[in-house]
Amino acid sequence: MTDLKTLYRHRFDESDLPEKNRIWSVLCSDYFNKIIPANATVLDIACGYGEFINNIRAGEKIAIDANPDAQRFTREDIEFHNRMVDEISVVGNARVDIAFTSNFLEHLRSKSDLDKLFVDLKSVLKPGGKFIIMGPNIRYVFDKYWDFYDHYLPLSHLSLEEGLVQAGYEIDTVIPKFLPYSTRSALPKASFLVAAYLRVPIAWQILGRQFLVIAKNPDKSS
Repeated sequence: MTDLKTLYRHRFDESDLPEKNRIWSVLCSDYFNKIIPANATVLDIACGYGEFINNIRAGEKIAIDANPDAQRFTREDIEFHNRMVDEISVVGNARVDIAFTSNFLEHLRSKSDLDKLFVDLKSVLKPGGKFIIMGPNIRYVFDKYWDFYDHYLPLSHLSLEEGLVQAGYEIDTVIPKFLPYSTRSALPKASFLVAAYLRVPIAWQILGRQFLVIAKNPDKSS
């Protein structure tokens, strides 16, 4: 089993966190807060060091991560679960309005593991709840994708869409190119430049290497 604490301490310098949080603060305020209701119950799957869940506006915040280090970086108002993703049911049945994950699905060992996550998450999501997914698009990062020891599952926006559909989700949004591959890449770092980037989708086509896919848990009562 991968030692997540050791791996991520090697990969991510804690001194980079303030800069990453500034970037995520703008991503949340200028993009995600516009598509996530202010009173929503939001779940961050594989929350990492809390860059998204700390900055998103929400009625209730929940985070889950297998790395025990993650809790040190999540704020006190966030319900944190140090669990593997296959234990996501610990969050509760039909509790979540919005589930979010960024740069996580590629760490799953197989399509079977991903299928299980899709199924388990449907029971955690409310009917009509949404699953927002960001991740490296193998179409555009095939030359760098395997530079990370714990990358196993290559996905494009199209293969992810098919996986979600066969698991019973409805597709809401598919953006093949959204953000650059990482905060160390071409994404402008200054807050006003990040905000400007988000306002100009043509820039996404030039610099974007990550997909953004949003799927909906069908509300069968409607």
